[in-house]
Amino acid sequence: MEKQILVPVSDSRRSLRAVKYAAHASQFINELRFVLFSVQPMISLYLQEEAVKNLHVRAELNKIKAKNQSSAMKLLESYKEEMISLGVDGERIELKTEVRKLGLAQDIIEYAQENLYDAILIGRQRISGIQKMFSSCVASAILERSQVLPVWLVDGNPSSKNILIAVDGSESAMRAVDHAGFMVSKNPDVKVTLLHVTNSAQNYCTIDLEDSPEPEFVKIVEQGNKACIDQFYPLAIKKLRQMGLEENQVRFETVEGSRRLGKTVVEYAEKKGFDTLVIGRTGIDKAFLMGSCSRQIINGVSEGALWVVN
Repeated sequence: MEKQILVPVSDSRRSLRAVKYAAHASQFINELRFVLFSVQPMISLYLQEEAVKNLHVRAELNKIKAKNQSSAMKLLESYKEEMISLGVDGERIELKTEVRKLGLAQDIIEYAQENLYDAILIGRQRISGIQKMFSSCVASAILERSQVLPVWLVDGNPSSKNILIAVDGSESAMRAVDHAGFMVSKNPDVKVTLLHVTNSAQNYCTIDLEDSPEPEFVKIVEQGNKACIDQFYPLAIKKLRQMGLEENQVRFETVEGSRRLGKTVVEYAEKKGFDTLVIGRTGIDKAFLMGSCSRQIINGVSEGALWVVN
């Protein structure tokens, strides 16, 4: 089955990273098609109204539209050539451009949803400190507002075909498994690792506990955590097998968690050399928009691709 990815681009290094990752993804995702998408500047309503009444304004407005269209297509063609030079079949790359209507992020999301693409791929920039999370307001808005389609964030130059999926036994984690399995379906060269970070009693309190939790409480948390993930794994492996992955392509790993579960996931990915990480938007606690663990991972990943699945 064909998969289609929307790659919004601008004249930026971030977009170049996204395009290069798209080319890399074609090496481990079969039947993958790309739509390079450019949003042209918005035309003011005032000018459009004046153009209806004034022939000179109409002529100038048409020149502006033609120039914007030409610039957008020139940019798209340059990225297409880049992808072809990296080994992507040009027949698998479409070029699309539209005039901005509602807002850059919203236009991208709505276009992707209307055309039923499988994911939105955007590049982001490495920024230190609290701003490390996103490359721009546009990337931030797409990630926050895309409540249906998965969003792929990419930074650096990922090169591995191996995929790490962070799982916690939740429905969101199962959707992450489903998305990753669908994308890499029937590829015998891909290796998928499901990583579970054990939860602790400390994570059930929003402040640091001065005293250690009662042993009975700790035991209940550990038993519940184990029971949940023990039920999750057989369902996950069944889903991946249905996608055409063999049993020897899938591994399960469990590591002991800390107070910051997301940080543990990022550190594991870096240590083991995974540069494509897949997570669910929300955790088992069904936190609004994005769970705290997901946010820690989004903040922490600075090299590689992160697929955030709704």
